[in-house]
Formats: sequence, structure tokens, C-alpha cells
Amino acid sequence: MSGAPGGRRPTFPGLPVSVPAGERVLEEAAGARQRCGNGGGFVPGTLLCTDRRLAFLPGQAPGSRGLLHSEDEVALPCIHKLVAASSFSKPKVLTATSTLKFIPEELSVFCRDFRLLHFYFPENGLALQAFRVANAIAQAREAAAWLGDAAEGHDAWSCPGETPPEEEEEEDEEEGSSTMLLFESLRDWEKELQRLGAAGWRVSAVNERFDMAPSLPQYLWVPSGLLDHDLKRTFAHFQERRVPRLCWRHPGGGDLLRAASFHPASEPGSEDVRCLETLLLGDRGPCVLADTAELPTLADIQLAHLRLQALCTGAVAEEKWLSALEGTRWLDHVRTCLRKAVEVVSLLAGKRCSVVLQEPSDRDLNCLLASLVQLLGDPHARSLPGFQSLVQREWVAAGHPFPHRLGLLRRDTPREEAPVFLLFLDCTWQLLWQFPADFGFTEAFLLALHDSSFSPYFSTFRFSCQRQRGHSSMSRLPSQTYRPMGGWQDPGGHRRGPHTCIFPPVWAWGRRYSRQQREQFQNPMGPPAPAESLAPGTIPTPSHPSARPDVPPFFLIPVLPLSQPGDPCLWGGARLVLTLAKGSLCPHPLPWWSRPPLRSPHRVSPSESQGTQGGLLDTCHAPPGLLLPCTAGPCIRLWHRCYLRGLPQEQQRGRLAPSLAGLAEELELLQDRLHTWNVRRPH
Repeated sequence: MSGAPGGRRPTFPGLPVSVPAGERVLEEAAGARQRCGNGGGFVPGTLLCTDRRLAFLPGQAPGSRGLLHSEDEVALPCIHKLVAASSFSKPKVLTATSTLKFIPEELSVFCRDFRLLHFYFPENGLALQAFRVANAIAQAREAAAWLGDAAEGHDAWSCPGETPPEEEEEEDEEEGSSTMLLFESLRDWEKELQRLGAAGWRVSAVNERFDMAPSLPQYLWVPSGLLDHDLKRTFAHFQERRVPRLCWRHPGGGDLLRAASFHPASEPGSEDVRCLETLLLGDRGPCVLADTAELPTLADIQLAHLRLQALCTGAVAEEKWLSALEGTRWLDHVRTCLRKAVEVVSLLAGKRCSVVLQEPSDRDLNCLLASLVQLLGDPHARSLPGFQSLVQREWVAAGHPFPHRLGLLRRDTPREEAPVFLLFLDCTWQLLWQFPADFGFTEAFLLALHDSSFSPYFSTFRFSCQRQRGHSSMSRLPSQTYRPMGGWQDPGGHRRGPHTCIFPPVWAWGRRYSRQQREQFQNPMGPPAPAESLAPGTIPTPSHPSARPDVPPFFLIPVLPLSQPGDPCLWGGARLVLTLAKGSLCPHPLPWWSRPPLRSPHRVSPSESQGTQGGLLDTCHAPPGLLLPCTAGPCIRLWHRCYLRGLPQEQQRGRLAPSLAGLAEELELLQDRLHTWNVRRPH
């Protein structure tokens, strides 16, 4: 079948669907069958290949909402491997340059989001269609205009069709006043800063034209006492000019900042030193530098993800499966990230220090760590709009290079793949599994976000920084508030025109999921009411009631001593700077300070935390609203609904067969959760 000319929307007899303008249909195979994921049989329909995606349209789907809404569609960049099979030939991996010498009876599509789709072609005149559609998919996958072109201004992927007006009205009614922030306007940054109650900080528009740091957002949270004129002096002293800036304030008063590493050639003058120390230290008490050296490298993350994908979509004997899973090291990386986040949020809960997350680029692991810390410490971040706002601020606006890390660029472009964002989603799922009553969203929401990361239709994952998104979009409204299921809204409540936004954010769930599916994104029990900020000196209450029973009833909150004259650990006046590494707090001079004699590190351990108020650490119960996950071996689990969904149900059960002890533990956990929900439920 020849491709439809650009702008034409070809329809198919008997199917109430249409292809959005600009999309070309390459081939179709009417009468193909798809194997159900649960092994329950086959579904007849039409297998369609366009220049953008592969889609299966069930033949008996009255009221189908079109290609963009199909659950069985696969964006071409999401296809990892294509295998054709026949009764008379060995299975063959199809590429754009391969030659298919037999008529395929089965087509297996291995997706990078761990889906595994099987299509069959019965012997009723489909031979030619099967041959042509298989070749078309292989060639379209290689020849598609990948996202790297769009990032450079060659926009080959246009915005998909608009949501029907009647569905938009339903979405507005459903969502009500629940809004999220996109952090593309001054108003959004000011609104969130006010919510945090971060006195002593302000919103700076010093990077409004992206001339100070192209990969940073237009607006930054900086100390109120630092003028923009002085702030400009600091950019050159950090790699990629990514200066320290506030990303969250703990209710107890601890500030969380993030920044790139110090520039190795930096030699600040006296005036620059004053500005740098105001930015890093201010009058906020001790400062702890927490780098990401202990976290897995980008190469480690990529290798582990590839191994996990090969394991979960391949054929491995059940008796060897658990050891093979351990060999991927994916769960080890999840555990390491959660442990580091717990260390950081514990420091912030001490209320007497600020923590600066440092990474050479400040665009990968800092995004992950800053987000996890806020999930652990901020109940608002665990609500549905709060989580979406968190991703917008710490990943999208902060300049995480999604196209590079998710491998969405052209194959001839040097790749720097490492699914850091998918690792973050796995860490979030671990928290959701251990603390289900504390989250306003569900596993279904995380799974939808995971799958959408490979879609080319959303600005969220399409560009590497806010500057690129601005070059590919038209002017925005002053409010940049987006209703997750309702659309753009201006301050007066009026919706924007249907063509003013080329690429919607991924939070426009109505373009891909039905209303019934979107209802499953929200936890019906809802999160608890956010805990009020603790006043200085307040003794926290006992541990969180919804925590797992295998989590220790106490945790360590670093209580740093106030600065005392003559302390050998104080440099640069009366300011204390430490570094957090491998569970130890060590004195650490800033690069422009003279280095004093080394002092032995102070280990963060229970045995040393039993001292008095003058000690480095103190032991107490977790403050309200703080989550402290268990990271012991059996507590970090495989996200089987995501990673094993491509396997038949009987194989999934074999991979997850629990022991009697495991079943008893699971039953105890479910009983504990049920008790917690019954206590919280109003009578």
C-alpha cells in the first residue's frame, strides 16, 4: 500500500480510525492476529506500519479512538529487535539491509520498554501482505526521522491529532482543580518557592535568555542576598556553567542544592570568592557536599539495563534465572541509589545544615538523587500533580538529555545511552511498594510514564534542555500551568488554541489513555495530609505508621554542632564544610581555600550516634512525612509488572515463585497495610 501524502488522513474500511496529518501509511496487513499477553488466545485485526509507528488495530473494536490511543502501538524508536519466523526456516532478525527470503508466519517485536508483541499471519491470502509489512517495519525503523533532527530544528514529527472536544470537557470535569507546574514561567517558580516556605531565597531571571548557561532553566532559586550582578561572577567556576541553586527545602529548615563540579581551571579572585561563598554557604550553617561517585556510572546503568532486557525477554532456565537476575546488577544499582538518598534526606532532617549535590555534569545522577530525596521527605511530591511537577523541575527544566540517554537519536549520531530516568522510576516503584498508603498515584501511572518515555509525541522526552524546547515551540501563556488531564490554561481559565503547542507534555494523558485508564493512575486511598513543618528544637514523633515492619524503628538524623571558635575543622571564617562519602562525614576545603591538616573521617553509624547533643549524630524516630525504605536484599524487588509483561503468565509465575517464608512475610505485610488503611479511613 502506498503512503498517503502529507496532510491527508487516510481511513480504513470498517475501522473508525484515522492517521494524523503528516503521517504516511507504509503497509498494512488486514486479517493478522495478535497473541494475547496472558496466553489466552489470539485477537484478529489489522497490523499497520507507518513512518512513525507500528500499530495493531483489533478488527472488532467499536468506538476505537484512533492510532494514538491504541494500547498496541509501538513508536519506531521503541523497537529493539524484529524477528520473523516460519515453519520452514530459522527465525531471522530483520534490519533495513537484511533480505527476507521466506514468507513470515510469525512476527515478534521486542520493544525497549520490555513489551514483547507477537503477530501471526494465517494462510488465507496474507502471504504477500505479511512479507511486505515485515520489510516495511524493518526499513521504517531505520529510516525514521529520529528525535535528533527535531532537537536541531528539523522538525519531521508533527504534533498528533487533537483530543476531541467532548473528551476534553470530560477531562476538565474529572481533574477539577488538581494542577501541576511546568516550570517554564516565572510564576511557576515563584509559586513553588512560596509553597516550600524557603525564606532567604528568591527567583532569579539571570538566565532568562539562556546566555549564562544554555542547559539550565530560565529561572533559578538563589540566595536573596546575592544580586544578579554578583551571581554572574559564579557561572564560569562550574562545569557547563551550572551553578549551585536551591531545589528543595526540608520542612525542618535544611536546604538541598544541586550543582555541577567545580571547574578544574577555576581561579576565582577575591570578589568572585565572596560571591561563590554566598551562593554555596550563605548564613545557612554547615554545608555538606554530596557527590555521586558512589552511584553507578552511566556505563554501569546502560549495561545493567541491557542485561535485564535480555534476561526478561529471553529464554533462561528457571533454576538459573535468579542468579542471572543478580548478575545484571540492576537491583544493586536501585539499592545503591535509595541508600544514598536516605543518607542525604537524613542529613536534611537534622535541620542544621544544607546539602549540595555535586555531579560533573549535574544533568544525570543529580536529577535522580534530588528527586528521590524529595520523594522521601516531601509528601507533596508523592501526590500525582506533585510528582509530575517534580519530574518537570528536576529532570525536564534541569536539562536531563532525554534523547541521548533513552537512545532516541539517529543511529549515525554518537550515542550516550543510559536510562537514568528509568532507573529513577524503578526506585520510585520500590518506594510505592513499601509505602503504598503514602502515594497519591499507582503502579499503573508509573508504568504509563515508563512506556511513554519512548514516544516521539511529547516534548518532555524529545529535547535535552529547556532552550531546545523553546526553539521548537511557539510562545507560551504567562501562566504555564497545565492540568494533567485537561490541557493548557491561562490565568483566566481559558484554554489555548489547538495549534499553539506543537508538542504537548507527556502529562497530556488524555491523548493516549482512556478516562477509565487514567482513573487507575490515582490511589483511591490518597496520601496522608502533609506534615506541618517542625519548629526548631521540636522532638519528632515515633516512626511512620505505614512503614514496612522489617524497617528498623529508628533512623539516624545527623545533628551537626554549631560552629565553635577554635574548631580545627572550621575554615573560611566560621563556616563548616564537610563531604559525605561512603557513610562518612569528612572535613572538605573548597578549592580556593588553603588545605589544613587532614582530619580523620567521622563515620555515620549507630554506635557513634548515642551521644549527647554535642555529638555529630543523634538517634531519634523518623519525623512525620519522612519515608525510610528498607534496602536489604529481599526488600528490593524486581518490578515484574514492567519487566516480565512480555512473557506468558505461566512463565511469569515460574520467575516469581515465592517460598513459604516469603508468602508468610507477604501476608503479614498486607495485613499491616490493611490495618493502616482502616485506621486512616474516616468513620
